[in-house]
Amino acid sequence: MQSMAASSSSYSSARGWAAVRRCPSPSLPARHVAFSSSSSSRCPVAGAGAPVLPLGIRGGRLPLPCPLLPPGGKNGASARRAAAAAAPSAEGDGKPEAAGIPRTLQLGAMILVWYLLNIYFNIYNKLVLKAVPFPYTITTFQFASGSFFITLMWLLNLHPKPRLSLQQYAKILPLALIHMMGNVFTNMSLGKVAVSFTHTIKAMEPFFSVLFSVLLLGQTPSLLVVGSLVPLVGGVVLASMTEVSFNWIGFWSAMASNVTNQSRNVFSKKLLADKEEMLDDINLFSIMTVMSFLLSVPLMLYLEGIKFSPSYLQSTGVNLQELCVKAAIAGTCFHFYQQVC
Repeated sequence: MQSMAASSSSYSSARGWAAVRRCPSPSLPARHVAFSSSSSSRCPVAGAGAPVLPLGIRGGRLPLPCPLLPPGGKNGASARRAAAAAAPSAEGDGKPEAAGIPRTLQLGAMILVWYLLNIYFNIYNKLVLKAVPFPYTITTFQFASGSFFITLMWLLNLHPKPRLSLQQYAKILPLALIHMMGNVFTNMSLGKVAVSFTHTIKAMEPFFSVLFSVLLLGQTPSLLVVGSLVPLVGGVVLASMTEVSFNWIGFWSAMASNVTNQSRNVFSKKLLADKEEMLDDINLFSIMTVMSFLLSVPLMLYLEGIKFSPSYLQSTGVNLQELCVKAAIAGTCFHFYQQVC
């Protein structure tokens, strides 16, 4: 009988070690495991006579964890949810970098288009101003061209139409007035001095942008930004002192254009930052253009009269058809380059 008990005990031990090899438990040391001779148990269990387990479990016949099976219970469910939440974020780590490349290319294309339209606008605008030196009239026709394209955009549903209250229109009205005066001053400068000199003066726009951001928005520029403005201001001063076609009216008109345009940009940024206004940049600029056209018409009639009359153009010897084509090209480029900007 003793030999049979010994053989049974050794057989039980052999089965227990085989179960340990099949279901290893890295979380519990081997000395804490008790074996059962039950034929229904394929894995080691904590049984009677076993020492205290590290997790404070005493006695009982609880199955030990197996790394090949998913964890159960509340902790297991939370672990599975955390793993599922971490998986998509790990897969999407490379998406922002991939999405940044098309945006960079789009920005570069928009800058290139802006430069091309700006060049054509300045060339044809200078030709028109040479033939008809009336900046208020030219500005009115440019805003009329922009208003035409804006109306077409809204009628064809190329962009959602804005739905604004009278209070919102009242907020945009000062921006439209500043926008109109900025373009009038630009045309005045282009009519008095060379195109290159006007845009040399307008290179001071970053200086006024930083200045108005400090005064109106309370933003503090970094030392690098302030340092970058020093050679900019110095270059404009040096170019003004050596400019052959220097003219005080052209100089101060360009400076006034800098002040008005940059104050418009700062106020527009402040208006767009207000979430209650529900305005995007395209509709804001479109409304400003239409309102600027309506404001410029009475100003043009009061200061310059109706200059594009056939009798006046005949007296100056200007080809009406050629002038209209140049004015249309300048107005179209004017609208789209400012819209892209």
